[in-house]
Amino acid sequence: MSDLVLVRRALVSVADKEGLIALGRGLAAEGVVIVSTGSTAGALREEGVPVTLVADLTGFPEMLGGRVKTLHPAVHAGILADKANEDHLRQLEEAGIEPFDLVVVNLYPFERTVASGAGRDEVVEQIDIGGPTLVRAAAKNFGSVGVVVDPARYPEVVTAVQGGGLPAHLRASLAEAAFRHVALYDTAIASWFGSWAGGEELPAALVPGFERVSLLRYGENPHQRAALYREALSAGPLGGAEVLQGKEMSFNNWLDAEAGRALAASFEDPACAIVKHHNPCGTAATGDLARCYRDALESDPVSAFGGVVAFNREVDEAAARAMAEVFTEVVIAPGFAPDARGLLAERENLRVVAAPPPPVGGLEVRPIEGGALAQDADLVAESRDDLRVVTSRAPTDEEWDGLLFAWRVAARVKSNAIVLARGRATVGVGAGQMSRVDSVELARRKAGDRAKGSVLASDAFFPFRDGIDAAAEAGVTAVVQPGGSVRDEEVVAAADEHGMAMVLTGTRHFRH
Repeated sequence: MSDLVLVRRALVSVADKEGLIALGRGLAAEGVVIVSTGSTAGALREEGVPVTLVADLTGFPEMLGGRVKTLHPAVHAGILADKANEDHLRQLEEAGIEPFDLVVVNLYPFERTVASGAGRDEVVEQIDIGGPTLVRAAAKNFGSVGVVVDPARYPEVVTAVQGGGLPAHLRASLAEAAFRHVALYDTAIASWFGSWAGGEELPAALVPGFERVSLLRYGENPHQRAALYREALSAGPLGGAEVLQGKEMSFNNWLDAEAGRALAASFEDPACAIVKHHNPCGTAATGDLARCYRDALESDPVSAFGGVVAFNREVDEAAARAMAEVFTEVVIAPGFAPDARGLLAERENLRVVAAPPPPVGGLEVRPIEGGALAQDADLVAESRDDLRVVTSRAPTDEEWDGLLFAWRVAARVKSNAIVLARGRATVGVGAGQMSRVDSVELARRKAGDRAKGSVLASDAFFPFRDGIDAAAEAGVTAVVQPGGSVRDEEVVAAADEHGMAMVLTGTRHFRH
């Protein structure tokens, strides 16, 4: 493979006209012959850049409303010919075909068309056929041809042409970008078809496509590189979240903001969730947002220091004022009233993030070494009618309210998860322990005296009665858990001994 490819002839056909004129002028100034299609050729000619039409090259006009323009041997043989292969060059000469040295193509705006709400027929017309074919052909033949799909790289390419040609390392870099560009494009198309084609089975193949939005300062730790990506056919991370003020969001900020947003949004009433290390340390749905924040903070004010606060309503002045005395890394909500923005702006390092509520359901995908795991999103759908009282005493109405609240929170806590709540506010959370009784003890210690009269939610069954004994000693009066242990009878008997009410959901909500 030659180190330099001298650019004498270029094929330019772009849907995105950004930077096109400067590129065309730069190439023409170096004597490069530009071959182009319809609207691209028109835009260049309008600015005085000389262009040869593809139709003049192939001898065929554009057909089928533009669906067929470049799918012709006169084009593709010129792109795919290996200039180091004498037989290839001989065949081109015999066919009267001139080789291309540079291909500049970007694709129809498929994602933008989908996002606009266009109908299916209009979306289908934005599935590019010729463009990806040109890009893949040029990228395959990167030993002889440069391919450019990103207008941001036009200046780099023009500079290389001016300097004598496209070096091998640049052509390889451009080819990598080209294949990634086409892969992301095809992923968006496959996702769109999957969104309405139906089918109850998990997909036979997962083709997630992610486009880098920005580099981050570092990952979970300073020695790890990190970046933020947007999934194909999505508005962007956290529904297209907008950082309204504050320092750059970190890797850990994004993780905790996602966790808080999801938990707060799971409540229909106004709610606040305070998250630390991807776990809620306090959650409340007790009234207006200011009260919700204060009650969530009271659950664990020590852990809340430097945490992420999430609301499921537009933040008003009272809620912003309630947050004033506690150091907070991020506050995320669907919106912020102007007076709240003014108060929060006084804390210039506070990251203020506006993000819509997350979608309900969908598929969760977690990469593992050499593969991935996929599952349906875990939704808490249980209501009071779904729960079965198994003790001699049924919960009071007040306990029922607390149990349903705590159950919803427990589903968002890392397993083993224990949540203590009074009313519709947490008073203690035990998360991520290797044994369930340890999670009970941790939640009990966090709650202190507030555990007296509280209710308890456990994300999975109690394997032994020790967790119930510890809860009763702390003053817990009612328990909600899935059941399903071989020792359920022993556990229920323990609750009866302590005069506790216990209800079973029949549904586990592990969160590893």
